[in-house]
Amino acid sequence: MQLSLEHIEQRQGVETHLYPLNLKLVPRAVTILLGATQAGKTTLMRVMAGLDKPSKGRVLADGQDVTGMPVRERNVAMVYQQFINYPSMSVADNIASPLKLRGEKEIATRVRELAAKLHIEPFLNRLPAELSGGQQQRVALARALAKRAPLMLLDEPLVNLDYKLREELRDELAALFASGESTVVYATTEPTEALLLGGHTAVLDAGELLQYGPTPEVFHRPRSIRVARAFSDPPMNLLAGSAASGGVMLTSGLHLALVLPSRASATLTTGVRASALRVHARDGDVALPGKVELAEISGSDTFVHASTALGEVVAQLSGVHTLNLGQPIVLYLNPAHAYVFDDEGELLVAPGPDLARKH
Repeated sequence: MQLSLEHIEQRQGVETHLYPLNLKLVPRAVTILLGATQAGKTTLMRVMAGLDKPSKGRVLADGQDVTGMPVRERNVAMVYQQFINYPSMSVADNIASPLKLRGEKEIATRVRELAAKLHIEPFLNRLPAELSGGQQQRVALARALAKRAPLMLLDEPLVNLDYKLREELRDELAALFASGESTVVYATTEPTEALLLGGHTAVLDAGELLQYGPTPEVFHRPRSIRVARAFSDPPMNLLAGSAASGGVMLTSGLHLALVLPSRASATLTTGVRASALRVHARDGDVALPGKVELAEISGSDTFVHASTALGEVVAQLSGVHTLNLGQPIVLYLNPAHAYVFDDEGELLVAPGPDLARKH
């Protein structure tokens, strides 16, 4: 399905939930709606589904205006944060329910295929209440997939699952979406999830659509500071500075050798992803001395919060590092890994493609 939103706006009284936006989804591909809580993701999804009518604008499905068409008349599948299954029906009957409505043949075969893909085949004869939360969410996903709707909407479907289950289901969903059977819209607050699922990403913030494009492109070339903040975990370090001969002079007096465009403003903000900071110097690096305020180990990485002359920065160090609170630390940054934003927060400079992919 080719879903297009034209001049969509959503208001309730004096509150604006969606500011005017245009969005043309790539058909038969995955679009990630990325943004913090209350960014407008669920509101936008409800408009897409036909659950809510926008205050202004049009929703087009394959060129047909469906703005006023109720959801029951649209061929849409939706999965919510809270999994919804029919409690009195077995897992098999839950998955089969949309197939029976369409009068499909070979229902049992299709049910087993979906159950196998989502690893719930052993539970087909059980009731949903007899399953774990993760298994119940898999049932809800299988039922949505069984519908084979041209538009599938998933509103943070993994948010209530534990870390291990989220990791497993992300991989499975990425493989299932790759089939290209449906246009898929997937809402999440997690940049990592967007990167893992790939496809295209629409970044939302406070009801505004900030950027839409292929996920790697949006990640590596955020159009503004607002996009960079939304698409960085941990948040991108933002360092105040100004244009100087041959680059950027940070407020601490640290000089970053960069080629700035002629339109660069006098006041600049330098963005540095946490993964671009390291504790061992390489050619061309500049040093940023500081003091350890917090060190957190997460999986195979260590996240170091350090106070510096430029304020607090966060470094994502590969491996497990034992660091004491208050101990001196020197972090190193290569200017080639820096982003530069102008005084209005718009992107001026980004790392080259090869450098960006490393971070």
